Amino acid sequence: MNKYTKIITMMDSYFTKDYEKTKKNIIKRREVREETVRKFFLQGDCEVLVIFEDTGKEILIDDFSSDEDIKKYLGSKFINKKR
Repeated sequence: MNKYTKIITMMDSYFTKDYEKTKKNIIKRREVREETVRKFFLQGDCEVLVIFEDTGKEILIDDFSSDEDIKKYLGSKFINKKR
């Protein structure tokens, strides 16, 4: 299962993914495109941790979350029409 993070700031928002470097035992965080996250989310193989940078509030959104929560935190493009 793919795990992504959506960080919401005061001005904008962006998606990131953590990659573990095996040789150096460090975790590298990289920014990813929304289309990539949406592709895996609609397949049901993804969970997104939404973090509000100003308050520190965290919300976990996955395929089993309500449509209202998905639309509110990720956008209407992330709702699967076939359900």
